[in-house]
Amino acid sequence: MQLLFSLLGTEILTALAMLYLMLGMASLGVGVKLRARPHSQLRAQVNAWWWIFPVVTVSLLLHPLGATLLALLIGLLALRELAPFGARGFVLPAAVVFGSALFLPATIALLALPPAIAVTAAIFLRNRSQPALAWLLWLVLCYSCRFLPLFDSLPLEPHVRLAWLFYLYVLTALNDVAQFISGTIFGRHRIAPGISPNKTWQGLAGGVVVTCALSLALGRYLHLADAVHLAGFALLLSVGGFCGDLMFSAAKRVLGVKDFSQLIPGHGGILDRVDSLVVTAPLLYFLITHFLGN
Repeated sequence: MQLLFSLLGTEILTALAMLYLMLGMASLGVGVKLRARPHSQLRAQVNAWWWIFPVVTVSLLLHPLGATLLALLIGLLALRELAPFGARGFVLPAAVVFGSALFLPATIALLALPPAIAVTAAIFLRNRSQPALAWLLWLVLCYSCRFLPLFDSLPLEPHVRLAWLFYLYVLTALNDVAQFISGTIFGRHRIAPGISPNKTWQGLAGGVVVTCALSLALGRYLHLADAVHLAGFALLLSVGGFCGDLMFSAAKRVLGVKDFSQLIPGHGGILDRVDSLVVTAPLLYFLITHFLGN
């Protein structure tokens, strides 16, 4: 336990313990309510977090290397999911691009990838082919994953960098959960029925409210920023996460699949799980660097 405190710090470890406690209570509540439905999707979704949370926890414990390892894991699993949609010979060049994006100097990677994304998007919009879309999704993922290790380059104390990464993971995940629950309970008015029929304005609003409350509570507890910045960050991250989810839903429509894979029961594939992170990771990094004077 003393080792955990030294690696994560008292504040992060306490917040992490609270998240595991909340997950345990959710699992217990779902188990009692759905006792007669052992194979329900909701039960599968809740139980899957017992796999997702430990992976993120290990990434935090291995800081600063953990963010790079997490990006590599996401990339490896995502490549497996996109390979069937890419052209012949897609895997090797895609792996080279991902490795270059992750390990080349950030300036080179972050300058080269946006033009490549723009060109690939233009090609896809012209021919609407699945291989072009696979490359577009892959390049967007490469760009976003590059930001995870970049958090450790922020001119902050090491424990503050780690706290921001923890903040990113928690807000991204719980924003998704809040939007899903709010949409399920209160959802009436669909936002984009042709892309994702389950996305509603009520779900989005519920996610924004919960994410703002969580951002204020967690951000102030970890001494990350003042309330105004934390509220603004939460609003943008919530909407950004929603847009990432909608973007990948639109991609699945073109590819003709419901989920990218069945890797995570109740959630789909790794791309179904990190679709919000694809937007929130670079967005939070830019918000920190441009609005907190760092």
